[in-house]
Amino acid sequence: MLNRPAKKLLIIGWDAADWIIIDRLFSQGKMPHLRRLVDNGVRADLSTLDPKLSPLLWSSIATGKTADKHGILNFVEPNPAGDGLRISASTTRRTKALWNIITQSQMKVNAVSWYASHPAESISGTCVTNLFQEGEPSAIGAPWPMQSGTVHPQSWEEKLAPQRTAAKEITKAELLSMIPRLHETKPKDDRPRTLAKQLARMSSVHHAATSILKESQQWDCTMVFYETIDTIGHHFMQFLPPKMPHVSKDDLRLYGDVMLKVYEHHDRTLGELLQHAGPDTTVMLLSDHGFHSGDQRPVITQTNPDDRAAVEASWHRPFGVLVMSGAGIKCGEKISAASLLDITPTALALLGLPVGEDMDGRVLAEAFTQPYAVESIESWDTKPGEAGMHPDDLRNNPFESQDALNQLIDLGYMPALGDDIKARLELVRRESDFNLAVVYMSTGRAKLAEPLFAELSLQKPDESRFTTNLANCQFTARNFAGCAQTASAYLQKHPTNAEAGLLLTGSFANLGKIDEAKQLLKRLECDFADRQDLVLSLGDMHGILGQWDDAARLYRRGEKDDPQNIRVQLALARMSLATEKWDDAVEFCLNACEIRQITPEAHFALGIALAWLGDFPHAIQSFDNALHLQPGLIEAHRFMVILSELAAEESKAQKHRDEVKRLLATLETTDGVIDQPPPESWGSHAWAKSIGRTIAE
Repeated sequence: MLNRPAKKLLIIGWDAADWIIIDRLFSQGKMPHLRRLVDNGVRADLSTLDPKLSPLLWSSIATGKTADKHGILNFVEPNPAGDGLRISASTTRRTKALWNIITQSQMKVNAVSWYASHPAESISGTCVTNLFQEGEPSAIGAPWPMQSGTVHPQSWEEKLAPQRTAAKEITKAELLSMIPRLHETKPKDDRPRTLAKQLARMSSVHHAATSILKESQQWDCTMVFYETIDTIGHHFMQFLPPKMPHVSKDDLRLYGDVMLKVYEHHDRTLGELLQHAGPDTTVMLLSDHGFHSGDQRPVITQTNPDDRAAVEASWHRPFGVLVMSGAGIKCGEKISAASLLDITPTALALLGLPVGEDMDGRVLAEAFTQPYAVESIESWDTKPGEAGMHPDDLRNNPFESQDALNQLIDLGYMPALGDDIKARLELVRRESDFNLAVVYMSTGRAKLAEPLFAELSLQKPDESRFTTNLANCQFTARNFAGCAQTASAYLQKHPTNAEAGLLLTGSFANLGKIDEAKQLLKRLECDFADRQDLVLSLGDMHGILGQWDDAARLYRRGEKDDPQNIRVQLALARMSLATEKWDDAVEFCLNACEIRQITPEAHFALGIALAWLGDFPHAIQSFDNALHLQPGLIEAHRFMVILSELAAEESKAQKHRDEVKRLLATLETTDGVIDQPPPESWGSHAWAKSIGRTIAE
């Protein structure tokens, strides 16, 4: 075994926890238990993934892999029995989770309420699945049977069943602690009951976790997940001051403090977990994403069921929280460039276990007190040994199972599904395919995403997000003719769709249809003059057309509206690169880094500007920073090839050549050119080969 910094590791998940709210409470002297962890450990903004949907994200947290690898693509999935839908199951996951790896390493692990953990796997400790708190009876005192497969080992069922809390068991005093003016609510107001239900669910999970910690003194890792900040947030964050336009003054007065009280309640439960875990425990507390609490909060109205998940996800901010504290962890520091994909690799390192080379995250070694040399194995999935996973015959792709059932129905061996069940299954398949396509698109694999978006657009041609994402894929893959065709066809039916119009403009420009592009852009500026959210995109279109004065005008408008908008500084940096104003580009990149240090594009653009200024050592440092934040940034590796050659460091140049080839193979692109970065948004003067020619001359 490798060096093991942590004697025991407690991993706590708070879905949707956000530093904005936490820091606000810290400033008021609230949340003392979390504050103590932060003061005695490290904190970080934790970058999320797209789509920002909890089952996908928490499965990525537990595996260190993106959703296309772990296979959990939705909240629900077809039931292989053929009778409708079920909650996404552990049998669908295609790779070992952290609890499997720890089990295989002959350590003891407990997992409580993690997404997609049902049915419980036969891990070395106790597993309580995410269905533990489900199935509450409507009548007080009625039997509350536990679903089969909820707890492993089965002997724990009898101990844990009484620990569940029904909504009706939440006392008036508990509700008053959240809603001090509870007596002013009207009888028909369901919101107190909604709050009680969510508090009861949290109570059930917490009682299970503390019971396990009390009775299981010998354990190596315990993982506990609480969904409550997210579930209550979707109901009550709209009432948090400042007042949103649609919220009444009465509702603001009644429910304005609920979210703050929920955070404080989480801190109290944290204190209890820490007490039962013991002082020798290293803690990782994290959230999968943040949650808007200010001016960017969305107003949710009645919406199409197909759009519901995407609309609700618009509440989610791209950065969650991460706190690490205890043995092996530095004290009182802040780290950067942390991703939720890094949680499992880091947990393995803390437990003295090697990291799988097929994991997409990295070890956050900068948080460790001692230097850490990462040890790895090719894949934990191919390593033999008992890991507590379900037998192969139980693990399957639920959509493939549904296809097989459909074939039996077509052949007459099974009765046809009712129209309502069939419609729900079709909706879930569409949403799951959409989620997979977004995973591909957001990880730089547009060519894998394109056929999925194309099929979705064919099924639902009037669904804006399907068609515009298809066009976006085509644009990203530099298939400008295909993008123009897709966007143009959509605009014929939906002429006011701004995104399709922008994509068509960019495609025309790249196809050399300059007059058409200019005419369309002029019309878009006129039609959407009051759309502040489109200012930067309109500026980008002017940039593609080389109309830099117009681009600058729009970028400056965006800067005036929001000086701290990092997109503005990055847009100005790109413009400066394209117009050969290298010093200006450096300034804008530094501005962007000051706003948010962990922005790979800012470091990448800074590297380009410094290279053109002849400051190769600092250019290399900037590209290294960009690659630290985003290892898959192919263009940065390409620049490093050239700069390493100029510095006569052939071994370093070869390392980056090899990485470019590996990434191109991973992305399944057909671009075989590795020494000339595509111009894309950086302008013709960003070509690394041109830098080399300039120096040689």
